[in-house]
Amino acid sequence: MLVEEVMSTDLVTCDIEASVRDAAERMLRNRVGSVVVTNGETPAGIATEADVLHAACVTDAPFSAIPLRKAMSGPLATVQPTKTLRTATDRMRSEGVKKLVVVEGMTPVGIVTTVDIVDNYAGIRREVRDLATDAERWSSRENRLDG
Repeated sequence: MLVEEVMSTDLVTCDIEASVRDAAERMLRNRVGSVVVTNGETPAGIATEADVLHAACVTDAPFSAIPLRKAMSGPLATVQPTKTLRTATDRMRSEGVKKLVVVEGMTPVGIVTTVDIVDNYAGIRREVRDLATDAERWSSRENRLDG
């Protein structure tokens, strides 16, 4: 199964010059757990709910006084839409993240999260079962040709 089959294309962004409050408002308004932080059109990082809470606790300042650039996580962990979910989960594990921004070149086109992968678990299992069945068929054909 490919990333493009499970990713969300409703990507919420926020400019790097914004405040943490701006990012939090966008998350709430769009009912998402993160915003991709952009510098112009270029993705610069990600700000998650956890980043917002951490920034507020560490600075003990109002959200509107905290620059988003100080709260965001970066560099951005990315994956291409044509990569497999196995590649995406390996990347999440190696980077220690729960979300990957899906990019074509340097353009963000979506996001894939651990929730997206779990939600598609049945489809992933079906794909694995189909691959195993195909492998068995090919193996039996090879045995017939050899014998």
